[in-house]
Order: sequence, then structure tokens, then C-alpha cells
Amino acid sequence: MHLLLSSFCFGSVEHYRMLARHPKVVIDIGEHYVRQSYRTRTSIIGPNGVQQLSAQVEHGHGLKMPMREVRLSYAESWPAQHLHAIRSAYGKTPWLIHYIDEIEAVMTTHHERLIDLNMATLQLGLRWLGLPTRVEVAEHYVEDPAGMADLRTSFHPKKPLPPEVPPTLPYAQVFADRHGFHPRMSVIDLVCNCGPDAPVHVLN
Repeated sequence: MHLLLSSFCFGSVEHYRMLARHPKVVIDIGEHYVRQSYRTRTSIIGPNGVQQLSAQVEHGHGLKMPMREVRLSYAESWPAQHLHAIRSAYGKTPWLIHYIDEIEAVMTTHHERLIDLNMATLQLGLRWLGLPTRVEVAEHYVEDPAGMADLRTSFHPKKPLPPEVPPTLPYAQVFADRHGFHPRMSVIDLVCNCGPDAPVHVLN
């Protein structure tokens, strides 16, 4: 069975655990944009605990808009703020140096649309973890998801994990002595903490 997902920015470790178990994923960019979801949000853990990084978008207030049309806003310097937060969170790990250049390259590219940023971050995550999952993009809303596991609405950072999503087992996190282990963090958290051992945590 293939996966049907909303677009996501970098994606959580749980996203990649699902991708590792499916040969193909379909990203629906015809669905409506939803605020405070994985579409714009990624989570890291810094000295003060979990921190949400959210890409800033331009869209009409209350206007339903398909994801393929949502444009990024650069009125605020959020890419620089995100990079500063990532460096502060993972600067003491031995692996940040191996990933920060690629993260910076994606974050500082002037992507016009949110989907362009999200697809670039998805390709980074797949490459970091060595996953062969084939990614297809549906330009128009998928009305009939027959034959696919449809997680577009159920997989949300503010909802419990759907039963189809395998939870992440604990791995070393740099501030675990202060905050304990936090699941559902960004793939950035996984690779910066675990380096070349990161694929083990999505494959198991």
C-alpha cells in the first residue's frame, strides 16, 4: 500500500519511519493549506526545551487556498532565525557540521512557494537516511485515495499518532539530561544527534 500525505517541512522522524516502510508516497498539493501543521512546522530541542520552527507564508486571512498556491513571506527574517536556533540547539553535537551546510543552503534559497521549500527539505531527509522511497506529487486534490493509506488529516502535530504511524523509539538527544526524550522531533534532530546511525532509527 502507498502513502498519501500532506506536504511537510523537513518532516518528523515518524514521517521517515513511514517512508521507510512504503515504496511510494504521494504528496497532495491540491489540498487546502492548514495552519500550525507539519506543512510549515518542524520541531527541534534546544537548551530550553522543544522549539517550533515555522516557515512564514503569505495567504489571505481565512481564505482557503490549495497548497500549490501558498507563497512564502520574507517580510521577516525567519530563515536566519531558524538557522540560529538550529546552531544553538545542536552546536555541541559532533554531527551538526556534517549537515548544517545543506540545511543552510535550503533555508537561504529564496523559494517562491511553500511546496518548493518542503520538497527540497524532503529530498534532504531522504538522502540523509538513504531511503529509496519514490515521491510523487498530486497537483490536484486526491478525491479517491483507494489503495493508499490516507494520512492527510490524521497525521498532525497536535493530534495523537494515527495507528498507521510507527512511533519512534528513544535515541540519544543532546539535552535529554534536562528535558528527557522527546519523540516527534524533526529529522534534523535525529541526524544531528545520531549522525551515520540515524537510519537505524527509521528502519527499526
